[in-house]
Amino acid sequence: MNLTEQLPAEWRAELSPYLDETATAALGSWVAEEYATQTVYPPVEDLFSAYRLCLPADTRVLILGQDPYHGPGQAHGLSFSVRDGVRRPPSLSNIFKELNEDLNVVPPKGGDLTGWARQGVLLLNAVLTVRAGKAGSHGNKGWEAFTDATIQALNARDERIVFLLWGAYARKKASLITNPAHAVLEAGHPSPLNRVGFLGSRPFSAANKALADGGRAVIDWDPKATV
Repeated sequence: MNLTEQLPAEWRAELSPYLDETATAALGSWVAEEYATQTVYPPVEDLFSAYRLCLPADTRVLILGQDPYHGPGQAHGLSFSVRDGVRRPPSLSNIFKELNEDLNVVPPKGGDLTGWARQGVLLLNAVLTVRAGKAGSHGNKGWEAFTDATIQALNARDERIVFLLWGAYARKKASLITNPAHAVLEAGHPSPLNRVGFLGSRPFSAANKALADGGRAVIDWDPKATV
């Protein structure tokens, strides 16, 4: 599986300076074997949904997750998102709760965040695949270097991007963001297991303020909104 060939051309060009070709090829071979022999999420056709829906020049916000949901029908290539008709995971419910408190947005019935992606919110997981029922099972196989390269490529861009880093894992990536043009907003993870640090952090209004301060259009955070 040639991973970079599956990316939109714009992402392929921007990631190439930050990727090791040998390591990326090895990751592609390993991922292809996993898809061939195991039940792996998301479905292979959704593997790069985040990149297809949100090109580099369109990216205004990055929300970083850890790895995909590992239950049937949940993961579809966008961090924290599930397709409509799939029960909302607890972390996503907390995200919607905070969105309502922050911007008075009424939570939708479903949990599909494609509307955010289409507006320039890159919904990226640090690890892009997972075995069914085994959270973290594809960690430390090479995806981290691939998605770190994505953050580095965005860091190199001149227009302001707001990086929303939720939880200790995501916050470790702050060291990759060195360009003063950008804004980094850190908070606790939205998981209900984390009782402090996310609820009350008001990330959505803060992200829009940072975008406006940087001369960029703000996000309509209503998940039902599309461009």
